[in-house]
Amino acid sequence: MSATVAEILIDTLYQIGVRQIFGVVGDALNPLTDAIRRDKRIEWIGVRHEEGAALAAAGQAKLTGCLAVCCGTTGPGANHLVAGLYEARKDHAPVLAISGGVPAARRGTDYLQENSPDLLFRDVAAYSQIVTSADQAPAVFHQAIAQAYAQRGVAHLNLPADIIGARTSNTVPSLHTLRERAELAPPPSDIQAAAELINAASSVAIFAGNGCRGAIDQVLALASKLQAPVMHTFRGKDLMAYDHPHWIGGVGLIGGAPGTDALQAAELMLMLGSDYPYSEFLPTKSKVIQIDERGFVLGRRAPVTLGITGSVGPSVRALLEKVEGKTDGSFLQKVNGERERWNAKLDSAADIKPQHKKIKPQSLARTLSDLADDDATFVVDTGVVTLWCGNWIRQRGQQRILASFNNAAVGTSLGQANGIQALDRQRQVVVAVGDGGFTMLMGEFMTSVEHKLPLKVVVFNNREWGLVHLEMEEAGMPAFEGSEFPNADFAAFARACGGQGFTARTPDELQESLQQLLAAPGPAVLDVFIDPSELPVMPHIKMEQIWRFGLAKVRESLIAMKGG
Repeated sequence: MSATVAEILIDTLYQIGVRQIFGVVGDALNPLTDAIRRDKRIEWIGVRHEEGAALAAAGQAKLTGCLAVCCGTTGPGANHLVAGLYEARKDHAPVLAISGGVPAARRGTDYLQENSPDLLFRDVAAYSQIVTSADQAPAVFHQAIAQAYAQRGVAHLNLPADIIGARTSNTVPSLHTLRERAELAPPPSDIQAAAELINAASSVAIFAGNGCRGAIDQVLALASKLQAPVMHTFRGKDLMAYDHPHWIGGVGLIGGAPGTDALQAAELMLMLGSDYPYSEFLPTKSKVIQIDERGFVLGRRAPVTLGITGSVGPSVRALLEKVEGKTDGSFLQKVNGERERWNAKLDSAADIKPQHKKIKPQSLARTLSDLADDDATFVVDTGVVTLWCGNWIRQRGQQRILASFNNAAVGTSLGQANGIQALDRQRQVVVAVGDGGFTMLMGEFMTSVEHKLPLKVVVFNNREWGLVHLEMEEAGMPAFEGSEFPNADFAAFARACGGQGFTARTPDELQESLQQLLAAPGPAVLDVFIDPSELPVMPHIKMEQIWRFGLAKVRESLIAMKGG
């Protein structure tokens, strides 16, 4: 029995677990959206900008590891998808992007909205294909989804207007193969070699990345057996609770001095499931064992003594059987003492004192963290807000923290949060975003309202590009006037959209306004006027950088006095 290409695609997606598709309706996609309307099993979530659709799909895929889907129609609609799809590409999340295409008979004639999707999607997509016939489509659907899962990235399908509504009797083969990639067991000889290195080391530090997700209990069991502190990448921050006795914290600028120091001081670093890009924070003198199922990342960030190709779960389980327990806990105790002193510094910076007239961003991040649900999902935007949340959110072990980890793109949090909230409208989803990032895709708050996605948006409003301002000052330059800007009234905007809006301008208003925000029954925005002069705690900032910050401040004062 024949079916249209659109009907086959929708049925396939439903059978492999897709429950929402994000996009903007229009022309070439009409047969697809009509198939969704008639099928009724998949929810169509219409966004206000195609980039928001790609971000929503990326957010879902990053959170779950399962395929998520977005759509953009011919030409400009597909073009708008690309920026958001880099979230999935850079953070290794399986996303299927569907674009409409001009009729095959018109291609090559500079037809209205015609472009070259094979060129457009070449960098962002692991697989990209223009479907040229209805009979070809089912096999291409299988290949695209298989590639998205196998390479943990974007697969793109361009469906011309005259193909998507055509009929075929072919079906998508081997649906049971379209699923997450299986764990990869390490070679036993490598595990034996790793165990010998670990047994010989007087101190071990564990550096945990996102590859530890799903295996963190085994990682902590290994840490306990080895008396080892556990540090993490920013993406791995939510793997374990902040008060766990082996948790020392992050590394680098979105981390703390204790974690960075521990990696340098340990005789051996065990790097698990991480391709951490900031090599300057990784040890140069320690022995390094790196375990990752992506063999091509081994040794490219730091020289390794032993690189093991394998998933973290089976690798750590094998190590637990081979390594000897360590009885000397002095290294862990020393690092924990440093962590306690660092935490006290963070706590002091977040305290709201009577003399404070402005809201400190540290206080905002900490109070938000403390008031959020135990299973909340935080979606953090890029910029100085990343530093505030990376250092002052105290995760509890059941919460999730997502961001633009490897793409580091501003303005991505609201779109990602819409996708995450669509998975479960009962779970608390909190967006932490700067004012610049919020205004980039502010229209996606209308998507939240329209589809009853009750996410909560906290705007860290410093009236400037905060991180850019810091970068200018770090380079010894006075802040360029383009780094500052006026803003709309974000609370009034939220109410105009049909959501709820709140504002906090003084420290006395902070706690109550956050409580009101989190208690709001639907989508809501809290506009918080933070002190733009606050600097984040940066571990091991160099003296010449401190000098340049000071020099920049002097230059800014002189410019202000001279009026330009």
